[in-house]
Amino acid sequence: MKFTVLTLFPEIVEGFFSTSIMARSLENGSIEGRIIDFRQYAEDRHRTCDDAPYGGGAGMVIKPEPLSAALDAVGAGSKRVVYPSPSGRPFDQEYASELASEKELVLICGRYEGIDQRIIDRYVDDEICIGDYVISSGEVAALVIIDAVYRLVYGVINEESLLEESFSQSLLEYPHYTRPYDFQGETVPDVLLSGNHAEIARWRLEKRLEKTKLFRPDLFEKAVLLDDTKKLLESLKKKKK
Repeated sequence: MKFTVLTLFPEIVEGFFSTSIMARSLENGSIEGRIIDFRQYAEDRHRTCDDAPYGGGAGMVIKPEPLSAALDAVGAGSKRVVYPSPSGRPFDQEYASELASEKELVLICGRYEGIDQRIIDRYVDDEICIGDYVISSGEVAALVIIDAVYRLVYGVINEESLLEESFSQSLLEYPHYTRPYDFQGETVPDVLLSGNHAEIARWRLEKRLEKTKLFRPDLFEKAVLLDDTKKLLESLKKKKK
């Protein structure tokens, strides 16, 4: 899979692409990455990429000309174009899985008050909101989307690691423990040391249900519960009575 990122601050994206799992994925060919500084497509002497908004108001808006030229140069018309924006569609794990099936994503990093609406109307397929808050860096928002998507691409992460992560079956992930057994008087649950894989699986599922119900009741209500999960849930309800 290939990610093409259009940005005014390429150094932010370069840092992410050059570290950890992403760096290894680029090196082994599981992922391709391309960073485009669209300031280079501005034609005036000062490489101007922003201007005051029509209608007045605070802040500046990214001009359409340099972005349009950069998008045309990367062949955006035949690719899926993503624009992170607070006014977009909410991003979730299901959405990330959908995007992970694409051969290439082109991401536009906004700044200031955003980008000219005509770019969105003409080029953008997905206007995506990563959460109900506003940040100043479109690069950070784009990297959140990239990070959620690329790890789902075959060959990037061991598939077994993805099976019980948060949001699979609309449940949150269970707690994790490692050495030492005793940390400042707090010990690891005995079931995890038992070697009984069936009991460990049951404990983990129980913790997933408890945590989801506590922190994300909205997810809990739509969780896809298998028969054994339903039985465990019923036993938990009886235990609490």
